[in-house]
Amino acid sequence: MASHDAGTRTAGDDPSGAIVAGDVAVVFALLIVGELSHGIDPVAQPLHVLETIAPFLVGWVVAAPLVGLYDEGALATPVLSARLTAAAWLGAANVGLLLRGSPYFVGGTTWPFPLVITGIGLLFLVTWRVAASRFL
Repeated sequence: MASHDAGTRTAGDDPSGAIVAGDVAVVFALLIVGELSHGIDPVAQPLHVLETIAPFLVGWVVAAPLVGLYDEGALATPVLSARLTAAAWLGAANVGLLLRGSPYFVGGTTWPFPLVITGIGLLFLVTWRVAASRFL
């Protein structure tokens, strides 16, 4: 019988599904809060909200794996988690802003939106990931 260290996770303890779901939920929440602050009702205008979310979710899907956010050990410490999450969001926000500024998505990138989405996104996502690194 193999010994089991208290800090070692087994296959059944793998939090990766919860982490991915949490990441997506935070990106959705961030952008829905923004829509609500601009008077957009997500229930009355779901397609508008999805068109707002889509470029940033695409950016997240591209950037997060590139910086190693889903690699084993990415949640090893809160500091590492915060660094990787910040790098992923900086990339994701830029991809999202490029897509949002294209003719294929609604919205635009009028100042100060890039600053707001980047800063508030960092706050939301880093807070979530640091908490996840501590408790999952």
